[in-house]
Amino acid sequence: MLGIPLKYNVRNLFVRKVTTSLTVAGIALVVMVFLCVMALGEGLTRVFTASGSDRNVLVLRQNSQSELQSGITRDQVPLVETLPGVEKDADGKPLASAELVVVLNLEKREGGSSNVTIRGVEEKGWKLRPGIRLTEGRMFSPGASEVIVSDGVSRRFKDTNVGEELHFGAYRWKVVGHFDAGGTAPDSEIWTDVEGMINTFKRNGYSSVLARTPDRAARDLFVAGLSSDPRLALEGKVERTYYDEQTATAAPIKFLGLFVGVVMAIGACFGAMNTMYAAVSSRTREIATLRALGFSRLSILASFILESVFLSLLGGLLGCVLGVLAVKLALSGVTGTTNFATFSEVVFAFRLTPALLLTGVVFSLAMGFFGGLFPAGRAAFTKITQALRQVG
Repeated sequence: MLGIPLKYNVRNLFVRKVTTSLTVAGIALVVMVFLCVMALGEGLTRVFTASGSDRNVLVLRQNSQSELQSGITRDQVPLVETLPGVEKDADGKPLASAELVVVLNLEKREGGSSNVTIRGVEEKGWKLRPGIRLTEGRMFSPGASEVIVSDGVSRRFKDTNVGEELHFGAYRWKVVGHFDAGGTAPDSEIWTDVEGMINTFKRNGYSSVLARTPDRAARDLFVAGLSSDPRLALEGKVERTYYDEQTATAAPIKFLGLFVGVVMAIGACFGAMNTMYAAVSSRTREIATLRALGFSRLSILASFILESVFLSLLGGLLGCVLGVLAVKLALSGVTGTTNFATFSEVVFAFRLTPALLLTGVVFSLAMGFFGGLFPAGRAAFTKITQALRQVG
C-alpha cells in the first residue's frame, strides 16, 4: 500500500496560508485559555498538597472538619503534650504548640472584603513550621497586640504593611513584620501571640494543638493515645493529610477549567473541520488523481487526518507559548479564593507545570483528530469518476 509523502501535507498547509493561520490561531487561543484556568486550579491545589509535615500531628476535637470547628480546653493541652510519641526539644520540653484560629473580615486593596485567618501560636509554633521565614520587620512580642502578616495577604488587603495598624471592629493590632511560607497554607494567614489573642477574643481555650513526632511509629502511638484516652475526646490527624483533605476547594475551579476547555474545544473542532472540508473541496482533482495513481482510500484518510493533527499541533504549541507568557506576565501576582472548609481566603499564585503543558498539547491533538476525521472520510471515499466530473 502506497503512503502519501508527508511533504505533500506540509506543502498544502502553506498553500492555504490564511485559513491555516486562522485555524492555528483559534486552536492556540483555546489551549491558552484552558491552560490558564487549569493553572489556577493547580496553584490552589499546591497550597494544600505542599503544606504540612508527615511528622506533625494536628490535634482537633473529635469529628471536626477544620480548626474553626474544633475546640480544646486549657486543661486538655498538658494531657496532650505528655502523651507517648511527642518529640522533646533540647530542654526536654514537648515540641507542641496550642493554637487559636479566628476569621477576620478585612477590606481588600482593590475593593470589597473577604475573610482572613488570624492564627495565635505559641513560641514553638514557629519551630514546627521550619519553611516559614521573616521577609520584613521582626517577630511579634507576646502580649503586645502585634501581628506578622504573610506576604500574600499583605499584597491583597489594606492596612497590612509593616508599621500600619490592622483594624477589626474594636480590635487593633500593629503590623510588625511580614513572612513567607513558600506557597503553603500559612501564606493565607496572619499570626500573633496565642495568649494575647485568647484575651482579645475572650476565649476559654484553643482551636488545636500541633505536635511533632520523631518518626512514623511514634506518630501512630501518639494518634492511638489520643483516640483511646476518655478524658480528651480528641483525635489526631497527620498535618499533611489534614491539608490534603482540603484540596476539595480546588475541585470546582478544575471542573470549570475542564468545562470551559471542552466547550471551546468543540468550537475549535468545528473550526478545524471547516478548514479541512474546504481543503477537500479545493483539492478534489488532486484526490482523484491520487486515487488513479494507486493510492488507497486508507492512505488518503490517514493523510488528511495527519494534516489536521499537524495543524492542531502547531496551534497547541503556540497555545502553550501564549499560556506561559500569560502566566508569567499577566497572571504573575497572587490571587485568592474561598476555602470552603474554613470560609476564609486562600492566597495562591497561578502555577503552570510541564504536565499541564503536555496536557495542552494532547488536548490540541485530540481537537485535530476529531476535527479532521469526517472531512478525511469524505476525501477518502469520494468516487474517482464523481470527483473528476465535479472539476469539469
